[in-house]
Amino acid sequence: MLRKKTNGSARRAARATTTSAAVTGVDRRTFLRGSGLAIGGLAAVAATGGTVSRATAQTASERAIETKKSVCTHCSVGCTVIAEVDNGVWTGQEPGFDSPFNMGAHCAKGASVREHAHGERRLKYPMKKENGEWVRLSWEQAINEIGDGMMKIRDESGPDSVYWLGSAKHSNEQAYLFRKFAAYWGTNNVDHQARICHSTTVAGVANTWGYGAMTNSYNDIHNSKAMFLIGSNPAEAHPVSLLHILKAKEQNNAPLIVCDPRFTRTAAHADEYVRFRPGSDVALVWGILWHIFENGWEDKEFIRTRVWGMDEIRNEVQNWTPEEVERVTGAPGEQLERVARTLANNRPGTVVWCMGGTQHTNGNNNTRAYCILQLALGNMGRAGGGTNIFRGHDNVQGATDLGVLADTLPGYYGLSEGAWAHWARVWEEDADWLKGRFSDASVGETKMMNLTGIPVSRWIDGVLEDKANLDQPDNTRAMVLWGHAPNSQTRMKEMKTAMERLDMLVVVDPYPTVSAVMQDRTDGVYLLPASTQFETRGSATASNRSLQWREKIFDPLFESLPDQTIMAKFAEKFGFHDRLFRNIAIDEGGEPNVEDITREFNRGMWTIGYTGQSPERLKMHMANQHTFDPTTLRANGGPADGDFYGMPWPCWGTAEMKHPGTALLYDMSIPVAEGGLTFRARFGVERDGDNLLAEGVYSKGSEIEDGYPEFTMQMLRDLGWEGDLTQEEMAAIDRVAGFPDGAPMMDEAADDGGSTDQEEVGETSQQGEIPSDYVEKSGGVNWKTDLSGGIQRVAIKHGCAPFGNAKARAVVWTFPDPVPLHREPLYSNRRDLVADYPTYEDKKFWRVPTMYSSIQTNDFSEDYPIILTSGRLVEYEGGGDETRSNPWLAELQQDMFVEINTRDANDLGIRDGAQVWVEGPEGGKVKVMAMVTERVGAGVAFMPFHFGGHFEGRDLRDKYPEGADPYVLGESCNVAQTYGYDSVTQMQETKATLCKIWTA
Repeated sequence: MLRKKTNGSARRAARATTTSAAVTGVDRRTFLRGSGLAIGGLAAVAATGGTVSRATAQTASERAIETKKSVCTHCSVGCTVIAEVDNGVWTGQEPGFDSPFNMGAHCAKGASVREHAHGERRLKYPMKKENGEWVRLSWEQAINEIGDGMMKIRDESGPDSVYWLGSAKHSNEQAYLFRKFAAYWGTNNVDHQARICHSTTVAGVANTWGYGAMTNSYNDIHNSKAMFLIGSNPAEAHPVSLLHILKAKEQNNAPLIVCDPRFTRTAAHADEYVRFRPGSDVALVWGILWHIFENGWEDKEFIRTRVWGMDEIRNEVQNWTPEEVERVTGAPGEQLERVARTLANNRPGTVVWCMGGTQHTNGNNNTRAYCILQLALGNMGRAGGGTNIFRGHDNVQGATDLGVLADTLPGYYGLSEGAWAHWARVWEEDADWLKGRFSDASVGETKMMNLTGIPVSRWIDGVLEDKANLDQPDNTRAMVLWGHAPNSQTRMKEMKTAMERLDMLVVVDPYPTVSAVMQDRTDGVYLLPASTQFETRGSATASNRSLQWREKIFDPLFESLPDQTIMAKFAEKFGFHDRLFRNIAIDEGGEPNVEDITREFNRGMWTIGYTGQSPERLKMHMANQHTFDPTTLRANGGPADGDFYGMPWPCWGTAEMKHPGTALLYDMSIPVAEGGLTFRARFGVERDGDNLLAEGVYSKGSEIEDGYPEFTMQMLRDLGWEGDLTQEEMAAIDRVAGFPDGAPMMDEAADDGGSTDQEEVGETSQQGEIPSDYVEKSGGVNWKTDLSGGIQRVAIKHGCAPFGNAKARAVVWTFPDPVPLHREPLYSNRRDLVADYPTYEDKKFWRVPTMYSSIQTNDFSEDYPIILTSGRLVEYEGGGDETRSNPWLAELQQDMFVEINTRDANDLGIRDGAQVWVEGPEGGKVKVMAMVTERVGAGVAFMPFHFGGHFEGRDLRDKYPEGADPYVLGESCNVAQTYGYDSVTQMQETKATLCKIWTA
């Protein structure tokens, strides 16, 4: 039970009618009316009409209490929530004891998630800012006003001047529909939170071995013999995951190594805590690898058969002697030797990282270094090994997979002509009509349709930058923040300016968010109330790639609408509703049918195997959670026998093929048909004459006993396997190749004079005979573009992975640093290291100019001597608007604060609990409470990023719509955070900037 520290609820006098009749139940209307009377939270007396009576057997049996299964909407563990529903009212909840993920556990956020859904601080109806006041609108008014404004902008500046910012809180179906919606609007200016949390993971990991996701699972950590956590604090960010980590620690005596600039709650459980300087991850990992190579502890056979480029890594690691590593990181050489020995002696071990490793200007180098450590140890493709990348939000993995990104369509297909052609086929859309929706402008030879959009980390520059410096026709003029907390982004002073310069700012969210108050606009701001995930249904993808189906718990509250319904309203306004929903039914109330949306992305997402998880299979898994083993995740008997829970992608082929999903990526010890896999052949077959395919190793049961490239129709022909395709599969392949009527054939007399043979024919022209291109075009159809799934099915029938069997690459020749290098943060107080390890040169990419060396050249260290980093708290999540509006959580953490080391505090004359100013070198400053602690080392300060509602000392509570202000407000640490973006993905740098602190 959560116990409130204080009883702050106002007590009301009992109403005169409360004794007039006994109440035997609560209908939804009474519940809502009653809950609206409560000020400090839901008051039971008000909600039940003022009478609480003892239940009797007779009254209890009058109506059955329904139970509904959903999934917690906070972090990515995927904990099951069992909701108790009485006459349409969510009256109670329990954790899912049958769930293999949370096994009956909840954290503080999960335990109070019902309040998020029923919260009285939610937006209740559409509103707009008019003459500085919030004015209530109908949905029709809101859609018409916003739609008219956007169409005007589109006519004047083109479709790229409206930015569609999506959400990691959307279900898979909503995320997919959102990306499709942006395509039909005609822009790639669409993105979501993954850009600023794990985009460097996706890029770094995918470019190492093929897929940019967690390779194993929380549950598989049970099998680990060692656990290496870097930039990860699961005790606060993913509390239930700690159950799995501690199980390995206790069951296997597995050492837990935690590398972090702060002594976190996770570090308190560590066998070895390594404190290191923020921003020096690559140096730290190379320091560990130095000992591994020096002692010959690497897995030489694994490297020979399954890794390319390790010799170049070895050459770089030689430079990182224990003395140099200590100079750069602060970590003693003897400690890192001990860490290396521990990892070498306790295999398989797993590596876990989170945003502490990703949010850097060289974040892609960090994530690749972590992967290379595992490749050197031979820990990949093994139970208990892998890279267990803990994602942040409940569906940030799914929203990423479904393509709510500025550089790809769903399934990581990219933005090439071929990618658009594939999705046009899936959507049964006229490709030329789609092209016509985009601006006809070009950047060099690249059309806007094929050009990556502006990432969310840089949307403010799309507004503020001189349009002559942008790779698009005009500036961003309208911003739609659909389920996004702006206070989770850096440079908030500039963001405020950008918001004020927009023609229109639209917020779609269950809560108003900081977007509603941080700017000083008097008009042009719209708030649209979206329902929570508990008021609709659909799937969400946990961090381990498993999909889970949420049941709808209750009807939407107030005037809120599910996100997919709001999208449908906008599509109707913009005139493409019938096209967008061509193959999706519209249910009562204008809500697109969720299962139809699932089936549509099932038909298109062959790249990552989102094709086998039909709604029916997902619902069956949720109904039979008790049959899945909590360590392997495989069902033991029951209707899902042999499946892995949630069919973690890739779940190859169609749902009818019944692939079980892939619990452990790249595990060759089991057949592909049973969930085994190789490394993906994504980077070609050779490089500079070196073989990039696996050497003599393959999945169990593979008929090709060596490395091989990805499968195409031509490869099936070459292997003599094309006869395994059905007529329906062959017809689908012909349609993709541009031959809807099949191969052009003509009858000829047979050689034996009997029945006719058929011969493929070309055509005749005035220039002579033109041979048929059928073989060439149909042969080019591959495992990613074959809409029948036949190529995947046949490859797996013969024991092969559809995407090939290659080596992981330790060197990524397409990245700014092919071999991961340490580079100093843009704002570094170590000027000696800036000289030795400088950042990149300024460049333009992702449509915007991006500064590196021009910032780092300036020395801010004298005025801003303290390193500033940021992170999470267990009580709150994301930007905090939902959780700070939850009274149970708000009681637990009421103050925004900065952690300051005792020595620094004493030198600055700061006492514990005092109010202080924290200012960054770009001039943004926040007024917060000082927490004097040894959690942070000398010269380092830490702030959480969940707070908002104060801005540089100013309380903004009076700017919220009435009754929608969160219980707890505070400064946003990102007001003081600074410029800095990853060299590949434009990830923001929030873990290593500078600041100064003084008493307020």
